Amino acid sequence: MSEDALRALVAPLAPLGERAWAVGGGVRDALLGRAVDDLDVAVAGDGRAAAAALARAHGATRFRLSRAFGAWRVQGGALPYHVDITPLQGADLAEDLGRRDLTVNALAVPAAGPEAGRVVDLYGGLGDLAARRLRLVHARALADDPVRLLRMARLGEALGFRPDPAAVARARADARLVWDTAGERLADELGRIARLPRPDRAFERLDELGGLGALVPELERARGLDQSPYHHKDVLGHTIEVVQHVAEIARDPEPVFRSRAGRVRAVLEAPLADELRAREGLVITALLHDMAKADTHAVTPEGRVTFMAHDRLGAEQADALMRRLRTSTRLREFVVRGIRWHLPLGFMVHRAPLSLRQIHRYLRLTAPSEAEIIVLTVADRLATAGPRTTESAIRRHLVLAREVMDAHFTLVDRGPVRPLIAGDELARELGRAPGPWLAELLGEVGEGQVVGALRTRDQVLRFARRWSEQRNVGPRT
Repeated sequence: MSEDALRALVAPLAPLGERAWAVGGGVRDALLGRAVDDLDVAVAGDGRAAAAALARAHGATRFRLSRAFGAWRVQGGALPYHVDITPLQGADLAEDLGRRDLTVNALAVPAAGPEAGRVVDLYGGLGDLAARRLRLVHARALADDPVRLLRMARLGEALGFRPDPAAVARARADARLVWDTAGERLADELGRIARLPRPDRAFERLDELGGLGALVPELERARGLDQSPYHHKDVLGHTIEVVQHVAEIARDPEPVFRSRAGRVRAVLEAPLADELRAREGLVITALLHDMAKADTHAVTPEGRVTFMAHDRLGAEQADALMRRLRTSTRLREFVVRGIRWHLPLGFMVHRAPLSLRQIHRYLRLTAPSEAEIIVLTVADRLATAGPRTTESAIRRHLVLAREVMDAHFTLVDRGPVRPLIAGDELARELGRAPGPWLAELLGEVGEGQVVGALRTRDQVLRFARRWSEQRNVGPRT
């Protein structure tokens, strides 16, 4: 990028004067010809006063980002990007840049004055940009802030850069420190990886740096863990491939889900939680879906490898991990639900063709993540291609997945089934005191209505009487 182009980039920052510099990733991206949506600015002085001056000049809004670091954000108005302003970390610009992680992020451009548009490069970042290389500014860069380990893997994938040997060695040595940072920050960086077009490759990069197993120790124990002849990779390799297939299906569901592709895409693009869409939540679920296999690995007397109940234990382990990451309840429950129910559809392939009642029971089991879990089962199936796996077995799973997905959207479009009789009235008719049994009965009645077996109030009452007598539920009133 020419000096004139850089001068145009920082021109909106002129109200900050000569004691302000554009720094970090925005400068790096501009030099690479990438779009700049946000720009970090370091100022010599008070961040609040600088934010007020910039907001006033552009008719923008400002708000505090961090009291501890004196950081402020300015956005909107006439600004072409949002600006995060932070006081210099250290005595001067040189010390501020020296505290950063990678040389390509330790570049600065003065915001105003005769030097505006000229790159300040104290650590060889321009040469590393040209070489497409990630190099640490100093040896303690990762130890000082271990979340940088995840960021290095993400940036390497996003930019197509490779870390130099010294950075790889330092990362492997410091990976054990990854949990020495706040869980929220790790979760944020994990979400940023999940947003990438190829999150699987970023996880592979993180694994090369020693960070994947440090972040999720259960995955480290999955390294080299052999599976049945239906698998072509060990548990860790299979896990990464499932992530790949989830990302591919989210990008283009049509090859798998055909006429329902648009609906599937809409589900996966919908906001989920923690600034993530469902597709990113599903990437995280895929990463963790087999995390309990190392702890459930067994070999039968006949030599068959098993992982009994890895879905149940995996859900418990994922719940603990997401709590440690301090994610929202909604994201945690989404991930746990996907892991807990990622197996049943595969088992149902052997019972096909399925009745509407069987499909409805499966959809009730996986609600409210029906479509997302179907996608996960397909990704899991596609990543299972060992010598004992046949193309017909994969094809049967895809056919069933399409059938169940179609039934799901058909039921969604039909809307909720209106009960033929209210629960309290049903309890009175049966002469039973309400209790947990009533919710179970209402579920059975609702299913009967969905599949067309119960169409009238009298049919519901006859069914309910038989059901309650068989189970002898609730004391009589």
